[in-house]
Formats: sequence, C-alpha cells, structure tokens
Amino acid sequence: MKKLFLFGFTLLFFVQCTSIKRHNKHLNDLMAEEKLKSDVDFTYRKLRDLHPNLYWYINKKDLDYKFDSLKSTITKPMTRFEFYKKISPVVAAVRQGHITVYPPTKLMTKKETKALLKRGTGPFSQFDFELFDGKLYVVKNKSYDKTIKTGTEVVAVNGTKPINLIKQYNKFYSSDGYNTTFKTHFSGKRFSTFFTNENGIKDSIKFNFKFNDSIKTITIRRKAEDTIGKHLKKNQKKLAAIDKTKSKANRKKKRVHGYYSVEKNYNRNLHFLEKDSSVALMKIRSFKIGDSKTFYKESFSKIATYQSKTLVLDLRNNGGGRLNEIADLYSYLADSTFVFLDKSEVVSKSSLFKGAYFHGGSFGIKALKTIFSPLMYSYLLLTVHKNKNGKNYYATQTKPHKVNKNAFKGKVYVLINGGSFSASSIISSNLKGSKRAFFVGEETGGAYNGTIAGFMPRVKLPNTDIKIRIGLMFIAPHFKTAPEGRGIFPDIEIIPTLEDRIKENDPEMNWILNDVKSNISEISKTK
Repeated sequence: MKKLFLFGFTLLFFVQCTSIKRHNKHLNDLMAEEKLKSDVDFTYRKLRDLHPNLYWYINKKDLDYKFDSLKSTITKPMTRFEFYKKISPVVAAVRQGHITVYPPTKLMTKKETKALLKRGTGPFSQFDFELFDGKLYVVKNKSYDKTIKTGTEVVAVNGTKPINLIKQYNKFYSSDGYNTTFKTHFSGKRFSTFFTNENGIKDSIKFNFKFNDSIKTITIRRKAEDTIGKHLKKNQKKLAAIDKTKSKANRKKKRVHGYYSVEKNYNRNLHFLEKDSSVALMKIRSFKIGDSKTFYKESFSKIATYQSKTLVLDLRNNGGGRLNEIADLYSYLADSTFVFLDKSEVVSKSSLFKGAYFHGGSFGIKALKTIFSPLMYSYLLLTVHKNKNGKNYYATQTKPHKVNKNAFKGKVYVLINGGSFSASSIISSNLKGSKRAFFVGEETGGAYNGTIAGFMPRVKLPNTDIKIRIGLMFIAPHFKTAPEGRGIFPDIEIIPTLEDRIKENDPEMNWILNDVKSNISEISKTK
C-alpha cells in the first residue's frame, strides 16, 4: 500500500511538472481566430449557465452586443495575454466584483517557488503603495534603503508611469455595481500585480522617486533574508519553548485570532482604548482564517466583564470571507431576534452540483466526489427549491437567529472604506438597515443590496486555458436600500489624505474618539 501511495504521489508530481512546462512553453504562442472566438462563446455560455443575476447591472441586449462586438474585433491570431486584455473588459461590464478573469502568466514548480523565496523578498514587496489624486505614493517603506520617505511619489517603474498602467488595468475588473471607491482604494495596492503581469517577476527594479520636488532614481534589489535575525529568532523560539505555558498561549492566540505569518499580524484583535476600558476596539482584517467562534465568545465576554460602553468595529480593508462568521458576529451586535440573509438565488440545482461540487481538486479528490455525488445531489434536491416566481433558491442563514446572551448593548461605531467588500458589506448592510450602528469613513466597495458569491469556481476556457472565477449564489442581506448598485454610505464621510499617511494619523478613529468624549460631556452637563 505504501509503495502504491508513493507511486501515485510520484506520478502526480511528474504530471504536474510536465503540465507546467507545457503551459510555459506555449504561453506566447499565437492562437487561431476560430479558437479565440470559440472561447468568447464559451465564456458567455458559462456566465448564463452559472451566474444567477447576470443582467443586474447591464441589460441582456447591451451585454449581447458587447460579446458580439468582441468577436468582430478578433480578426487575426493573438497570444493568450492579448486575448485576456480583450475579454476582461467585456466580463467586467457585468459589474460584479467577485467575477475575476485571471491573466495567463508563467507558472512555477514547487521547487522553483522555493528557490525564489530563498532568494529573499522581491522589490515590490518592500513597499506599500497607495493612490492619491491619480498619483502613486509610498506609504510604507520596508526596504533596505531608508532614504525613501513615506509620502514619496513613484514617478516611474522601469520607465513605466504607474497611472498609465493603473488606468489600463482598471478596465479589466469591477466593483459590485456602480461605486468607485473599490477601484480607487485597490488600484494603488494592486499596481505591483499589474506590473508583474506585464513584465514577469523581477529581482531588481529601477524606481524614479519624487520627494519635495526632488527626483532621484533608485534601484531596489531583491532583499535576502536576515540570517542573523533568523538565528536570533531560532534562539528565541528555544527560549520560548522553555516557558510551555506562554508557548501554549501563543499557539492558541494564533489559532483563534488567525495569524498572517508574512505580515506578522493577527486577523482579529480586541483592544481597549481608555484607561477605564470604556471603549473597545475590534479590528477584523477578514472573515477567513482563525477560530472566529471562540474569538467572538471570548471577546464579548471580556467586553461585558469590563463593562465597556462603546464598541468600535473596524472593517476597513476587510475583503470578506465566511457567511457563518458574520452571522455569528451579528448575533453579538443585534438588539432583537433577526433574519440575517434572504434566500440565495441560484440558476439551478445543477449549477451548484456541476459548477461547485465537481469543480477543482486532484484526480483522487474528484474520484471521491464521484463516489459521494448521489448524497450531494440528494442534499441539493432537498435544499434548492423553485419559488413562485420560477427562480431557484438555496437557503443559508435565513432562519430567525436569537441574540447572543453576551450581546453588546452599548453604542456601536463601524469604520468602513472602499476596501470593505463582500461579507464585510453584508454585515454592514444589516447593521445600517437596523440602525444598530453609526458608520464613519467612506462608501464601501461592496454593494448594500447584496453580491454574487458563495461558491466561486474557476472555469477554464477550453482553448486559451484562461480561468474565470464566477459566483454561483445571489447573497442578499435582509435589509435593502433604494439606490441600486451603491455601497453602504457612512453617516460621517472622512477620507484620509496623503498627509495623514505621512503623519501616521487616523482621522476616522480620531473623529470617533472625539465624538465619544463629546457625548460623555453632554451627558455630564444634563445631570
């Protein structure tokens, strides 16, 4: 049995390596017009087969015209990457942020990836960038060159002007609906991805920087690991292992809070901002990794013990995650029994069965799925129902939820921005609609009235091998708003400036703390 397993693993590894080599070898081949047009038809067919609300933000006539026009422009053979640039804007016209067309790029084997990581941190990873007034700036410098200050403008990268590339790539993806904050927020952060798509992974990059009207050219090279620091960390780990109690507590915190090893920070955090612990700050970077149920149980128990009067929920840059987590979190914030989601519309039972269940996985996983497919299909027969309107619905988080016994009863502030998307927008919709929270920041990147997500398979086009991620479920919060296709608007709009980044100032949080103190003063005066 062991020999059979080893043979299977070796065979799988060989097939994978061969597949990667074949992909890279033909990456820049010119593809015939007929094959490209066939992939256009395949893309539109898959969108119609899987997407439950395809014509939400664009009518059928206009989308038909866009796909037909795309085919008419394909008049000669082109590479996969050229085709990606043609089809992406058409798919983006659906205006659904979860739909993603992935560019065809060079693949790496595990061995090559390991060797690259061993060479150290790449040039782009040594900076954090943001876009302000159409210009790209360094907002955090993690490179070996400490002369590059926060607030330095990136004029050019290897001769490319950032804004030109950003404008081009902003046509290739969309937010949910019609808002602009999502792209404004993410385009600067994604610039390095755009550049790498065009030029591949680089070990050194020439930057033209501008600071205080002075322009200088600096070449940033891949930064090798700090071997001395690494050695010290090993010793620290040995010392930490001596204190087993502390080591066990650290492991539990990483498991419960969720730990990002690259960024070296936690996915969820709870802090108390005043000496009397009257203000609790809960920062949630995503609704993904970690044991969220334990985190919220322990956190709200602690908030109750400290008798905090105010809770600040920071959802800025939270790109979303698990539905069951946000429903659980909402049970600690709601003031009465609630319904969290409407029933989720799907195209059909088969769209979930074929599109989600049978999608992805190795040969072995697919074999297991085939064995258990009768059970899965039986489950879908029981859970997916056709409504009176003739549409199919899948129920998740639709039953009335009771408020948690440790639910917070005080004032709730929620921090949002263009990076608040998907699940963070869903919970924000319910908090806004129920008037349970006061919102500070800017319009969310996700739409108020829901999104197309849930199961999101990556569909591979048969000829170009380009992959497109498509959401299968129309997930809608219980509360709705009149302006269709817009996000959750803040009660107080505050948008950070470049100056705020330079001074490490948090204007949104500062406003909340001042408002809390102001309210306390007003209460004191009335007594």
